[in-house]
Amino acid sequence: MFYKLHFLQHIWRQIHRVGALPYFSLLLWILPLLLFTSGHNSLIAHDEGLYASRARLMFDSGNWISPWEKAHHKTPGPYWLIASFYKLFGVSDTSARIPSMIAGIFSLWLVYEIGKIMLGKKIAWLAAAILSVQFIWLQYCRLSTPDVPMILLVLLAIWSLIKTELHPKYRYFWSFIAGLSLGLGFLVRSFMIFLPIVALLPYLIWEHRRHRHLTNPILYLGFFVGLIPTCIWLWLSWLHYGNQSFEELFKFVVQLGSDDNSNNGPLFFVWNIPLKGFPWAFFGLLGLFLTLRRPISRYHLILVGFPLVLFVEISLFRTRLPHYALCLYPFIAFFASVGLNWLGNIYQIEIPPQLPLQKGKNNILNLFAIKNLPRNLSYGFGGLGVLLVIAGIVVISWGASDIRKYATISLVLGLGWLILPVVWISRYHFGQKFLTARYWIAGWLIPCWLALATMGNIGMLSDYNPTLRTFLQQPAIASILKTNPIYIVQIDAKTKVLLNFYLSSRPQQVVSISQVPALSYALIYADQSPKLSTPHRIVGTVKEYQLIQVLP
Repeated sequence: MFYKLHFLQHIWRQIHRVGALPYFSLLLWILPLLLFTSGHNSLIAHDEGLYASRARLMFDSGNWISPWEKAHHKTPGPYWLIASFYKLFGVSDTSARIPSMIAGIFSLWLVYEIGKIMLGKKIAWLAAAILSVQFIWLQYCRLSTPDVPMILLVLLAIWSLIKTELHPKYRYFWSFIAGLSLGLGFLVRSFMIFLPIVALLPYLIWEHRRHRHLTNPILYLGFFVGLIPTCIWLWLSWLHYGNQSFEELFKFVVQLGSDDNSNNGPLFFVWNIPLKGFPWAFFGLLGLFLTLRRPISRYHLILVGFPLVLFVEISLFRTRLPHYALCLYPFIAFFASVGLNWLGNIYQIEIPPQLPLQKGKNNILNLFAIKNLPRNLSYGFGGLGVLLVIAGIVVISWGASDIRKYATISLVLGLGWLILPVVWISRYHFGQKFLTARYWIAGWLIPCWLALATMGNIGMLSDYNPTLRTFLQQPAIASILKTNPIYIVQIDAKTKVLLNFYLSSRPQQVVSISQVPALSYALIYADQSPKLSTPHRIVGTVKEYQLIQVLP
């Protein structure tokens, strides 16, 4: 036992010596949040199922260029990435999600690297820790979508641009990496990559006299090299589909930019981001205010200019969906870490019991007012924690079974937020001076971590369609689906997307049951079954659908 402890201590010292401790600690912080599940996984419709099923079509057909009946409207980067993991680990929900998980981990490390340069190591680590416990960020790190991989490339480009300034000796290398990242971003996210590129323009243009990025040919060389895979795909696709390949790409982005398909108004992100980023978005506003008062030299137009321009861009875009703001969340984490660190410094201010009010009375009153901020926040969120605990107990005791899982999360989050007043009272009423600002800041991080870990553990971040999954896994149903073609009769688009992924052979769409051959199987709406004149037997029922076999 002694030798084991000595060995672990030796490893820890080596990690600390090589400067890997922040990266290792962030990995330990995020991994459970990415991996905790109820033991079951099922995809969420619509976007995740689309990317996973399209990648499966590529993988199953062996055609990674043009497996579609007509030209596709998106670049194939996400499908290639997911299909590559199908090849490594087999076709499954987990394989489809691994690319986003890996991208999420590297994004955290890049947030730390960028923050370390602009804000210092302490605030940089705090920013990365905050990012990982923002609900929507963690959710998309666990979905098979291209959003987090694209953000990884954007962060890599920003970090490379900064490194170009810091290390002129390696200017060409870092410029090439910056351009390459943005070029590959087009392969991953099509024209959407131009939103963060435009958001970089204030930094690139107004600071040009200092960094000279825009006149650096290596930056453009890297960008065009990054475009090569997309150009090769477009050429091969053009050989198969003709000009339709280009038309579909442009038509899709024009449609998104001009049609309000989401029915969300121009102020959608004003309320949606604080909701999805609670409570960090509010700390972010405080951090933004502090940063505007004392701008960060050299990098102000990255730290502040980039997110503000991007926010305006996605607000002007006609199609407004929550995940379009994902690229803002690393910057919300930066600002939240600045704000929370400022409050932590105030938390530790010791105000003498007797102050000379006759000298600088206004300054003393301001000091008291500022000093009360951490106290009021501690008591306020402690009170909210009590309400959440009461609500959780009530729901567990008398609520319906389908909402009790939410009560568990309410209990965990509520009990976690009680840490804040306990730490404050212990330090300032019971003299426990060892409870420094680190403990108080941990009182904000730990409740969110525990709540998200609980959500993962009960399947809320991995098992989005348990009813359909359970139905398809029934031995009798699974054997039928494995050996027989399945027809679908006017099934809604989301269910069809999921079936495209989960069935070994793609279901065939038909208009009416009369088109289904005898002894074949079809999925129909349950309320249509009694109206069918065609002889059939019901094999099973799931949600509002029935699997039937057409009889001779």
